[in-house]
Amino acid sequence: MEVVIAPGPELGRLAASAIEQLVREQPDAVLGLATGSSPLAVYDELARRHAEHGLSFARARAFMLDEYVGLAADHPERYRNVIEKDLVSRVDFAPGAVQGPDGLAEDLVGACAAYEDAIASVGGVDLQILGIGTDGHVAFNEPGSSLASRTRIKTLTRQTRDDNARFFGGDVDQVPQHVLTQGLATIMSARHLVLVATGKGKAEAVHQLVEGPVSAMWPATVLQHHPHVTVLVDEAAASRLQLAAYYRETFASKPAWQGL
Repeated sequence: MEVVIAPGPELGRLAASAIEQLVREQPDAVLGLATGSSPLAVYDELARRHAEHGLSFARARAFMLDEYVGLAADHPERYRNVIEKDLVSRVDFAPGAVQGPDGLAEDLVGACAAYEDAIASVGGVDLQILGIGTDGHVAFNEPGSSLASRTRIKTLTRQTRDDNARFFGGDVDQVPQHVLTQGLATIMSARHLVLVATGKGKAEAVHQLVEGPVSAMWPATVLQHHPHVTVLVDEAAASRLQLAAYYRETFASKPAWQGL
């Protein structure tokens, strides 16, 4: 696991550079897209590189991490609409190239199985963008989630609904209780995981992710078992890391050609 501590805007550039290198070398790459505030700087940078430097996603495909259950198709906080606004409409993905779990399906269990099949049918995800919740969840794998889980229905904790209420006018009662989410094993199947975390509120979760024991109580800790994980954090999110000085030294001495 590589830990990079840098100012917030630099984190977005680093993640975007990893994606750009992948897409330029492998134009038909499969990306994993996260929603929320953590990846916004990444998407802004990708949109800029598309507009100014011709970075193209025309042959790429992408899969979303999760989706609320039951939000209307035109609801602004439906994650399919959020990712459309934050990234897809700003670059040149082909129509239908970005897929997400179907939170409006009549058969939700069947929709989860179909989503797993869709990811497998294209050979899996090459690079997955991730955020992390204050309680250590990744995607919507809440504390207590099976480390071997696959795409499934989950019930959100009160903490996650409180955290997400800001997107629903501050009204936690408007935040759906149920979601469809890629499981931890699904996420771990991606070939490169890039996790972005900013702000002091994420400091304990980042500490557990990087330096704590692997435990279902902090679901993100399963990433310690992945062979290629990059954790991008600002100073505030890194404030609980015991080995912060070592992580800084390691990144500073890394050969420029090596990339993330």
